[in-house]
Amino acid sequence: MKQKMFFVKISTILLLSSALFGLFVPKTAHAEDIVDITRAAGYTVNGIYRPKASIIIDATNGNVLWEDNPDLPWSPASTSKMMTVYLAFEAMEQGKFNLDTTITATETHAKISRIHALSNNKIVAGVDYPIRELLSMIIVPSSNVATVMLANLISNNDEAAFVQMMNDKCAELGMSNSMFYNCSGAQISSFQGYYAPIGIDPNADNQSSARDLSIMTYNMLKKYPEILEYTKSPVVTVMSGTPYAETFETYNHSLEGAMYSFQGMDGLKTGSSPTANFNYIGTAKRGDTSLIEVILGAGNWADQAGEHERHPFGNAILERAFSTYEYKKLLSKGSNQIDGKEISLAQDFYGVVPKNSTPKFTLENNQLLLNNGLAQVSEKIPAQSVEYTEKQPSQGSNNNKKETTKKENTTMTDSELPIIEYVVSAMVAILGGIFMVLTPMTRRPAHGRRARHSTGMRPLFLLGLILLASGITLGVLSWQMGTWFPFQF
Repeated sequence: MKQKMFFVKISTILLLSSALFGLFVPKTAHAEDIVDITRAAGYTVNGIYRPKASIIIDATNGNVLWEDNPDLPWSPASTSKMMTVYLAFEAMEQGKFNLDTTITATETHAKISRIHALSNNKIVAGVDYPIRELLSMIIVPSSNVATVMLANLISNNDEAAFVQMMNDKCAELGMSNSMFYNCSGAQISSFQGYYAPIGIDPNADNQSSARDLSIMTYNMLKKYPEILEYTKSPVVTVMSGTPYAETFETYNHSLEGAMYSFQGMDGLKTGSSPTANFNYIGTAKRGDTSLIEVILGAGNWADQAGEHERHPFGNAILERAFSTYEYKKLLSKGSNQIDGKEISLAQDFYGVVPKNSTPKFTLENNQLLLNNGLAQVSEKIPAQSVEYTEKQPSQGSNNNKKETTKKENTTMTDSELPIIEYVVSAMVAILGGIFMVLTPMTRRPAHGRRARHSTGMRPLFLLGLILLASGITLGVLSWQMGTWFPFQF
């Protein structure tokens, strides 16, 4: 009987300890399976189309709202073309050309446009194609020849140099899992010799990840939001009013008005190949909340239904993100009370927080920190900053106040977590557990023939139970309220 009671107590303590330490695990961006979320959203999907990787980030601050294998190396396929578009807008910003600049198509361009294994549009040798038209050709029908034409303009026809520009941009943006071998996402060998960057493996696939593609998109839209003008329409006509006009329907079936129309979807690009299966980058905005999502590796190339099946998954997790989080003003310009201190903000402070929640802030190391529990998608994308002035009473006078102006840098750090509080809670709980294990159940003093069957608990065992319960309670409070311990080390 004693042995049985001992094992009962051990099992109880282990279960309670597991629950306690489970509170200390950092919050993840998701806790549910993407297939279950998609079905719960009302879509009928087969698990065989499950994406290999996905991510959703806030397009304003770069907070990660959802992630599933975000760093899995994967072929981006034609979503690679958005890096070429990025570099084109950067070149225009530098004054190298503009949207009205034209490229005269060559016979080589015309031959590339006739390679049926590649996604393309008709290009006629001798015709002048404005940059604005090439951008639409690249983004909507995913034209490989238009991508090559634009890349060659940017690099002065040095194809290998342009690929190096792509990889240099990856390094600049912090896309650490990315490597480009071509400008469009199609292997060099598929161009039948008409596009052949010198010194680059013709059979190599571009490589990236869901995280890296979201970083690229975040930076691109921050600098060149006008790109969305080319991505938001489900149907576009290029070279309108000329003999070379063509009309295309988007492959982004989540755009408003398309097959899987999603409210607020305004871009961005799809991609597919035998090695990548079906990918897409989506951007959407509702109110002040703008989100970026990346879906990689949905379905299988042998089953072309994956082109459509990737979108229910993307729509479902994007809807979940919009339903859970919002970007809004958290603190107004001027005087604010934070942690018992009076600070004055030079401007309104915005951020992403769970809906119907009270924002939590911490003043620490001369920083105003937003404790929203969300990580930044990249170390190179810091949280928003704002200047503030802290007012402190000077010694010997209640009327004179010393003002110190500080620059906020709200990059999330480990110091935001209530580590000391967690340690204290754990120590209290563990101490209680030790008391409970080492203190055996006992009998009350015998008073009569049947009294020896009446049991009770020794005071030390009862104290252990109280300490264990107290430790768990403190852990819950730390998780909900953040720091509360009066001393910091």
